Amino acid sequence: MDWAEFIAAFATFFLTHSLPLRPSLRPRLRASLGPRGFSLAYSALSLAALSWLILAAGRAPHLPLWTWVPWQMLVPLVVMLPVCLILTLSIARPNPFSFGGARNQGFDPANPGILRLHRHPLLLALALWSGAHLVPNGDLAHLALFGTFAGFALLGMRLIDRRRQHEMGASWHHLRQAMAAAPSAFGRPGTETLLRIGLGMALYALLIWLHPAVIGVSPLP
Repeated sequence: MDWAEFIAAFATFFLTHSLPLRPSLRPRLRASLGPRGFSLAYSALSLAALSWLILAAGRAPHLPLWTWVPWQMLVPLVVMLPVCLILTLSIARPNPFSFGGARNQGFDPANPGILRLHRHPLLLALALWSGAHLVPNGDLAHLALFGTFAGFALLGMRLIDRRRQHEMGASWHHLRQAMAAAPSAFGRPGTETLLRIGLGMALYALLIWLHPAVIGVSPLP
């Protein structure tokens, strides 16, 4: 029973991510809430379930798997800055190679942005976040939590590549070749790119500030 909350939070997290996307349920939810309302409600529900899961992992029985040492705190502190930048540079940007892209028909392979570095930036951010937080949390519950997310992100990259190759056919390879020939990832940063970088740094600072209140542990050494 000591693991009951953690197991319940894990089950709730996966249910909240799978049920609203089922073909039999998603059209009805989008019709009743509207596309924007559905996205906002789904995001809020996912964030609430993730918060509960993280808190439940902290309250689960502590079964250590490796010894904690102070330098481990630096790993998520350092890695989370690029994670925040990856998020703000990729959210609501065209991405025909992965999920979550906006206005994919307007994607310009000569100016691919962060896709020049990685086709699946959101999954990359998830893998980095989970891997970095696994280092200072060497107990069974956090291994199950962050290890599952890291595995999901890495496996998801391969599965989405296969699916998009099948759906896009030869255009998938043509876009990749054109994108690889782009002079650099960002070229000369424009106003939007600089704004997104600023938002990423602000998000990083906000997460450090909120971490003690939300998670109960300061991320600073």
